[in-house]
Amino acid sequence: MSIVLQLDDVGVRRGANQLLSDFSLKIEEGQHWAVLGPNGAGKTTLLELAAGRMHPTEGTIDILGERLGRVDVFELRPRIGYSSSQLAKRIPGSEKVRDVVLTAAYGVLGRWVEDYEDVDLTRADDLLAAFGIEGFGSRRFGTLSDGEKKRVQIARSLMTDPELLLLDEPATGLDLGGREELVRALTEIVGSKYAPTTLMVTHHVEEIPQSMTHALLIRDGGVVAAGEIKEAITEENLSETFDLPIKLTVTEGRFHAQARLN
Repeated sequence: MSIVLQLDDVGVRRGANQLLSDFSLKIEEGQHWAVLGPNGAGKTTLLELAAGRMHPTEGTIDILGERLGRVDVFELRPRIGYSSSQLAKRIPGSEKVRDVVLTAAYGVLGRWVEDYEDVDLTRADDLLAAFGIEGFGSRRFGTLSDGEKKRVQIARSLMTDPELLLLDEPATGLDLGGREELVRALTEIVGSKYAPTTLMVTHHVEEIPQSMTHALLIRDGGVVAAGEIKEAITEENLSETFDLPIKLTVTEGRFHAQARLN
């Protein structure tokens, strides 16, 4: 298998803050990783690096066979699907939902004078349907709830059929029903043999789709555990990651965690 993402001895410092330290990770084609950790652990920093939107202070990063710092990131980024709250802030509130998804084909935010083929229109509609928002195409992005915006962003991130898919807390803002619909959709999409290699950040093990193959647990900018999902997500590793005694159960391939009461 080819290596999709590799970080070697990476450090990221911003002022007096060390966001990542001596961080190493290798992700291969066909793998799908869930990233867990408390607030401030470095999860979003990791995604920003993987998206080519941030450079490390130390170490090296290779993305889709290209060394960060030696490649034109504007040529690299269209090969990467990225959904994050920071991106949502840049989407014009007046933009129609269908166009939010559609404009990813040109790597722009806000529709101008681009021409789209019927195949593009169909793909945008199919992606909206996949995430249960097929009736939202003519609505304005700014009128959506936070949870609905999340689903639109994920649909957009898949528009270009990316080689690497990065999802930053995709279930945040969703109620129970919305979360389960999203997990079901992601399980199906990620489980496809044509799915892009995926890196998904979450705070909650309950949000991890059954089709995820690997997991990364991080704390204070360093790796606690990394590997195949059932070996990485254990009571011991979760307890160390969140500094809290954790009870873990697995039901039909879904994880459930809670604090131990005694």
